[in-house]
Amino acid sequence: MASITNAAHTLVTNSRFSSLYLSTNKVLPSCLLLKTRPSASSRASGLAISPLPDKNKAWVPVGFSGKPLTLPGWNQTLRRRGQVEFPVAAAAAAADGGEIEISDGYAKPSKSFAERFPALVTGFFFFMWYFLNVIFNILNKKVYNYFPYPYFVSVIHLVVGVVYCLVCWAVGLPKRAPIDKELLVLLTPVAFCHALGHVMSNVSFAAVAVSFTHTIKALEPFFNAAASQFVLGHQIPLPLWLSLAPVVIGVSMASLTELSFNWTGFVSAMISNIAFTYRSIYSKKAMTGMDSTNVYAYISIIALFVCLPPAIFIEGPRLMQHGFRDAIAQVGLVKFLSDLFWIGMFYHLYNQLATNTLERVAPLTHAVGNVLKRVFVIGFSIVVFGNKISTQTGIGTAIAIAGVAIYSLIKANMEEQKRKAALSPAS
Repeated sequence: MASITNAAHTLVTNSRFSSLYLSTNKVLPSCLLLKTRPSASSRASGLAISPLPDKNKAWVPVGFSGKPLTLPGWNQTLRRRGQVEFPVAAAAAAADGGEIEISDGYAKPSKSFAERFPALVTGFFFFMWYFLNVIFNILNKKVYNYFPYPYFVSVIHLVVGVVYCLVCWAVGLPKRAPIDKELLVLLTPVAFCHALGHVMSNVSFAAVAVSFTHTIKALEPFFNAAASQFVLGHQIPLPLWLSLAPVVIGVSMASLTELSFNWTGFVSAMISNIAFTYRSIYSKKAMTGMDSTNVYAYISIIALFVCLPPAIFIEGPRLMQHGFRDAIAQVGLVKFLSDLFWIGMFYHLYNQLATNTLERVAPLTHAVGNVLKRVFVIGFSIVVFGNKISTQTGIGTAIAIAGVAIYSLIKANMEEQKRKAALSPAS
């Protein structure tokens, strides 16, 4: 073999080269042995593929100088870290199921619609969250007008959602996350509070106007702050407490002159506030690495088993005697079943979309979104059902919503400051 100058033993770990040839020395399998030519053109153009090495001659590894090494004809650069890029045919991208765009000889995957227009996609998520929430509240109240059995309807909400989750798991959208005994113990208190809050909300919806129930539920931040202060021992700043004063005053004003007021609707809405507050507390203790879609699915399954006993014992006898018969006589069997199906589907989808939407935005946007959602629901319910409200009720509702907005903005800003303070030492 002719004499060799400037020999280089170059190891390229990219798997695309493993099929060019294998060294018979069996020292480093699936590696490519490249060495330079002694000619001037070789020194100018880079590296060329050598013939099979002589078994009697040992290769001496030589370090890189830091300059890029190129393969003639490929018009690509061998990076020092061992990554190699090559021109890729469109057929190869098509085989992988993706689109490509060619720029300066490189194949680059094209951006998806969500990556190119993130604001538009987030806006669509908000729209669908509000739309499904409003439709659920309106259709749910219409069902209660001819089928006033909130415990049973609450079970139907969860049954439809659980079936939907099981179907999604069956087709792998999303893939079901495994659950063990430890995780089940963590999620059970969350699911119990979720079930209690859900049932009590429906009892209130069945007893009073939808707008009044949502006005009472505007007190939820007050219960959250009280639980954080007196249960968890977290110090709540004075500005947060002051921002809650308009909420309490507004709800009180609205309750005193609400035309549809009754104690069943008022007390059940207050219980739902307490239940959802404790759900938030237990959720923080049950933080897992599981994605939110799977967590909500498991919570719905557990909550279904919690809601079944009271529905059977409290409303079961009346349903069997005349409840189902009266509802079918009023609207017909097909409409009755379709209404139950759609309120369950809308309930699950709006809750799931709410979770997915809030994962895409900052805490401040989250806070504003929650306030606007309640405004939308109250406004549309008044228009659709033609609920007559007194001037004092309207003013009280507006004050309560304004107080929730102020509280949410202050709290979101505090959370953002804490996050920046936590990141500043690391940076």
